[in-house]
Amino acid sequence: MTRPILKKPSWLKVRIPSGAGYARIDRYHREAGLHSVCRSAACPNQGECWSRGTATFMILGDRCTRDCAFCNVGSALPFPPDPAEPAKVAAAVAELGLRHAVVTAVTRDDLPDGGAEHFAALTRELRQAAPGCTLELLISDLQGNREALSTILRAAPDILGHNIETVPRLYPLARKGASYRRSLDLLGAARELSPQIPTKSGVMLGLGETPEELLEVLTDLRDSGCTLLTLGQYLAPSRKHLPVERYVPPEEFDELRRQALCLGFAHVESGPLVRSSYHAEEQFTEAGHARQT
Repeated sequence: MTRPILKKPSWLKVRIPSGAGYARIDRYHREAGLHSVCRSAACPNQGECWSRGTATFMILGDRCTRDCAFCNVGSALPFPPDPAEPAKVAAAVAELGLRHAVVTAVTRDDLPDGGAEHFAALTRELRQAAPGCTLELLISDLQGNREALSTILRAAPDILGHNIETVPRLYPLARKGASYRRSLDLLGAARELSPQIPTKSGVMLGLGETPEELLEVLTDLRDSGCTLLTLGQYLAPSRKHLPVERYVPPEEFDELRRQALCLGFAHVESGPLVRSSYHAEEQFTEAGHARQT
């Protein structure tokens, strides 16, 4: 018997994307041949963020070597990295006048360094093209490659992010090919190698996790040195993806934010529509304030 699909509650309604800022970034992506996780991952905040003049760029193509059951990015044999891409994205950031850029990538298990040098090259290019812009990198687990992580950190992004996504029990269901411990170790290694760079992670809610499991994950993240956190509702991109087990009400997200701050996170974005790059510039500001106080 097919399980009925849960009806979306009213608090998950979003505005249709519009406005001059949205149209400008949309046109630039199409004309420059750039990929955006905003579109590829069907982010519900695309309209809001693009209207405000912010976007998350996705490098290393739009084909992922993994096939996570929650993700809308396609899985297929990827093309070789485009050596011109770092300069192209940096030029886009400069021309769009972004103050804070977020750059992520598909997982590239086919590359020995997981794409680390590509991230580093982009960071160097952006420092030249847009020196006043702060940069946040959202990376894969690099298959636990510590030297690849060092390559990225030596380029000195302003924030390094890696999403833990869900609780350990649900990894075999949601994140085949990934490892909860490997992700935690990556965040811990980043803080060990470059303690001056804030680390950030994100968790999806509504996949069937329990409150106790979620609290353990938040505690593990803090123990790894993670200071920035996003908590958002999982939304199934299609019927082929994992179904939503529960829609978490806004007041519960508020309580989770309070709990996370009590654990010692410097900044927490928590809400049904929150995603990794949501209010990223504000998180960077808070992270800087936390380092100074």
